[in-house]
Amino acid sequence: MSLLMQSFLDPKKSWLAAQHMKAISKRLRHYGLRYDDLYDGYYDLDVKEALNRLPREIVDARNQRIKRAMDLSMKHEYLSENLQGMQTPFRSYLQDMLSLVKKENAEREALGALPLYQRQIP
Repeated sequence: MSLLMQSFLDPKKSWLAAQHMKAISKRLRHYGLRYDDLYDGYYDLDVKEALNRLPREIVDARNQRIKRAMDLSMKHEYLSENLQGMQTPFRSYLQDMLSLVKKENAEREALGALPLYQRQIP
């Protein structure tokens, strides 16, 4: 990515990026989610592999946050204000493992090996 584009997307340098991040943070706090909870293991097999490699407690906490968010959404409610204040929407738990999985797949592809998993339509 070009340096200009990186500076445009960096919330520390760009006012628009900071406003976008603030809006996303507000929406995630309403439901008690983290940004990494939005990644879908059914859509991206790398995400599925990264979730399989994470400790069970982290995956269970993720599933509980998603269930709570779905329940609140169905009831047309938000978390209470004091619980919203405790949320950390941009504290990452998946990015390190996901980058490791992507790096392994890129290395495997560079060596000419077959991919470990392939999506098959039943």
